[in-house]
Amino acid sequence: MLFPIGDDNSGRTIIPFVTYTLIALNVLVYFLLQSSEAFTYGYSVVPAEITRGEDLDTVINIGGQALRLYQGPAPIYLTLISAMFMHGGIGHLFGNMLYLWIFGDNVEDSMGHWRFLTFYLVCGVLASGAHIFFAPNSIVPSLGASGAIAGVLGAYLVLYPKQGVRVLYWGRIVEMPALMVIGFWGFLQFLSGFGSLANAGEQGGVAYMAHVGGFVAGLALVFLFRDGRGKAKSQSIR
Repeated sequence: MLFPIGDDNSGRTIIPFVTYTLIALNVLVYFLLQSSEAFTYGYSVVPAEITRGEDLDTVINIGGQALRLYQGPAPIYLTLISAMFMHGGIGHLFGNMLYLWIFGDNVEDSMGHWRFLTFYLVCGVLASGAHIFFAPNSIVPSLGASGAIAGVLGAYLVLYPKQGVRVLYWGRIVEMPALMVIGFWGFLQFLSGFGSLANAGEQGGVAYMAHVGGFVAGLALVFLFRDGRGKAKSQSIR
């Protein structure tokens, strides 16, 4: 119902090199490396591998379909980083990169390049940590930048609650405050995440608890990573 397509960048003071680089890396990894099944299923996060500290090289069954877990990096904990640059399909990649393109630049502007990069990676790791916490024995691979981008959305919500965000709403383009757009998105993630805990990690699908974990991490960590020089953070809707 609410599909973001842009926001107000008039107050941005820097070129968001990190945001652009992250988008480029995600696209390159998908098209250059994920054509290999061994890479995709070796470098995804498998909760049971993290909790046990071992790399599983076996065949699993998801919904009646056989799927092989290939050998991953050493140590296996590096999948917490590699998985956040991988995606499950074109739609998954496009949606995540669109959100990063819209919301990442302003958050980077408020944090600075290096702080933003660190913030992004930390939120991504904590997002995977939340997924693993609720499904510690799952052997279903998890991948995607959604958790890290959820952290960016949490930060944006704190820094720019009144910022105008253009959304596609029932075939019309309208402008709404970020508090409404991101708040609605966050509500859906919490609803879906806690509503799916009964089957967490044992079936394929969206790892909603990673979204929840990343979003909460962003809401909390923004106070540590934002630029302390006192930039104006919030702008009114135009």
